[in-house]
Amino acid sequence: MTIYLNGEYMPIAEAKISVLDRGFIFGDGVYEVIPVYSRKAFRLAEHLRRLQYSLDGIRLPNPHSESEWTNIINKLIARNEAQDQYLYLHITRGVAKRDHAFPNPPVKPTVYMMSNPLSTPPAGLLQSGVSAVTAQDNRWLRCDIKAISLLPNVLLRQMAVDAGCTETILIRAGSNSEHLFMSDGFMTEGAASNIFVVKNGKLFAPPKDNLMLPGITYDVILEIAAANNIPHEVRKIGVAEVFAADELLLTSSTKEVLAITQLDGKAVGTGKPGAMFAQLHALYQEYKKKVMRA
Repeated sequence: MTIYLNGEYMPIAEAKISVLDRGFIFGDGVYEVIPVYSRKAFRLAEHLRRLQYSLDGIRLPNPHSESEWTNIINKLIARNEAQDQYLYLHITRGVAKRDHAFPNPPVKPTVYMMSNPLSTPPAGLLQSGVSAVTAQDNRWLRCDIKAISLLPNVLLRQMAVDAGCTETILIRAGSNSEHLFMSDGFMTEGAASNIFVVKNGKLFAPPKDNLMLPGITYDVILEIAAANNIPHEVRKIGVAEVFAADELLLTSSTKEVLAITQLDGKAVGTGKPGAMFAQLHALYQEYKKKVMRA
């Protein structure tokens, strides 16, 4: 594997980062994950805009222009073998003495990027769907920043793994209760994905706010729904609506679109991927091919 680190391309075994890097010490940095199909980065402009938003959120100047990022990314794709890849881009505030305050004067950010082969969900998983569990969303209040300090997400995702499931759906207690399953509790997202609810043929998505990461695939699904006259609405989704859903859908850059067919050990709808999933998955594949040909 060839990686990119601070202006150089090298084998991953040769990469070295200081133990005083603020990413290592404080988790002081942001990241981005970009899928690559047929050696072309998918929705690159949108990913770079989200990266800029995250950098702005932690008050870290962007070390590269959009054209510079595009050049770096294309060179890294070319240096790795897989036709389909996913790029992991990681920027920290840099190397400085351990102090919670920002380095003054500022230091040079650490920029790291690696590529791994991208495997989309196999046919069997598309036919069966996946299982999920629910848990209280106990993360901080700036989940819209794609920060590298992901320990809460790690622990929440591990709950799913421990239960033999794919994902954990996060429920935040409402303002009037500390209990996540009270009537004013609401869904935010998955530990590593966005979640959609389907009821009576209509697609529902939680709003973009500080409590969820604005997913690139989330945007694509809503664009597809609008372009194909699929009834949809973006609004807060109550916890009761999650458990009463006809379908639940999971989206992410690496998993694309998946049906959740079991939630907390009980069937979602019929317990099989539904019509909305089938339609959106097919339309997503068509969209992806169209974008890659452009």
